Amino acid sequence: MFGFVGIIVVFVIFLLVASIKVLPEYERGVVLTLGRFTGIKGPGLVILIPVVQSMSRVDLRVGVMDVPPQDVISRDNVSVRVNAVVYYRIIEADKAVLQVSDFYQATSQLAQTRLRSVLGQHELDQILSERESINQTLQQILDQATDGWGIKVTDVEIKDVDLNETMVRAIARQAEAERERRAKVIHAEGEMQAAEKLRDAASMLAQQPQALQLRYLQTLADIGSNGKSTTIAFPLPLDLIKPLMKAFDNADGSA
Repeated sequence: MFGFVGIIVVFVIFLLVASIKVLPEYERGVVLTLGRFTGIKGPGLVILIPVVQSMSRVDLRVGVMDVPPQDVISRDNVSVRVNAVVYYRIIEADKAVLQVSDFYQATSQLAQTRLRSVLGQHELDQILSERESINQTLQQILDQATDGWGIKVTDVEIKDVDLNETMVRAIARQAEAERERRAKVIHAEGEMQAAEKLRDAASMLAQQPQALQLRYLQTLADIGSNGKSTTIAFPLPLDLIKPLMKAFDNADGSA
């Protein structure tokens, strides 16, 4: 008699334990009654009818999903391996349970295929230099695709872009050629600016012959103040010797 009563007590305790659930603040429970959706419970204490009702827990916190490395052929036919990370959050717990059998696996597979598809539309230089734009495009595409599952994709980040050794050397040569081109352009621009300044200076000196003579004398003073015994050959401006030449001509004529 006591054994039978004990079994009943244990069974009742088991039913009570099975019917009482406690959900933390970041979880919700999707309740099914005889297989039909009857509501979302939580957070806090949830009481279920044993056998009749069942509950699936759903975490509403932001989740992180690693997208494994994918072999991608860019638009300019360069093979690269790219991996990424996806940040998502469940905003409708009922859809995450009722509309897809495994939302995590479905989102992961979707992220892999969309990553290959989007990167295949860009050239290698764009993949390396326009990551922010590509990340936003991926985020919008994944968010629209997972909206029916009650999932909000908040961010997508491309982590690594791996190239083969041959392509790395080619990019290094390209970068070196670009640096040389910029150096030549900067040098040419400097020569052009210097030529313009010299032209302006010559124009100013041409308007004032006295200034040209003063500049010539200043140059002689600079050479003389050097302090080194050096033989220097320099041209003599005709403006300085023209009066002497005229005087000699006059003297020869009078003679």
